[in-house]
Amino acid sequence: MPPSHRHRRLFAFLSLAILLCLPASSGAFERYNQVTAFDRYFSKYTKRFFGPAFDWRHFKAQAVAESRLQATAKSRVGAVGLMQIMPRTFAEIRRKQPVIKGSREQPRWNIAAGIYYDRQLWNTWTAKRPFNDRLNFTFGAYNAGKMNIIKAQRVARKKGFDPNRWLSIERSLPAVTGKSSRETIGYINKIQLITEVLH
Repeated sequence: MPPSHRHRRLFAFLSLAILLCLPASSGAFERYNQVTAFDRYFSKYTKRFFGPAFDWRHFKAQAVAESRLQATAKSRVGAVGLMQIMPRTFAEIRRKQPVIKGSREQPRWNIAAGIYYDRQLWNTWTAKRPFNDRLNFTFGAYNAGKMNIIKAQRVARKKGFDPNRWLSIERSLPAVTGKSSRETIGYINKIQLITEVLH
């Protein structure tokens, strides 16, 4: 492994340690590479909803950020599973996508629903922007809600920022969601770092 790549991975490990409040050791993060039980679902539903060329590890990284790959994870507000799907969101996804047949408690269908929902959000951000920005808009909307990201775009435009760049949303989201914006921005940073580790 070239030194520059080694240093980048070490930086990713240490940064992720801070974000996840885990021991700062590479072993703590390599564990996510070793948890492969769900990889076939991440791969299968990424291909189905995003096409064969799309890297499924983006969505595995999202699941690490959402639930630390804990299939039984539950939030205070009622989100469950690897992708932390809310009941109403899951019911709506099942109506729109009949291929999703099981319950949101089942890892396969939780992952399928999460990636399908990501695809719906991805389709929202069609304006010209770099790939990583489009991915950040998708994950940002997953976390904060699509309308909040759209409102942040309006704020960005008024401030003279490019509303199609994620950096502009980082600067503008606090005016829309207040302190909750920190969670969304941290969520995006976490997914980026985890993706680096998974590679």
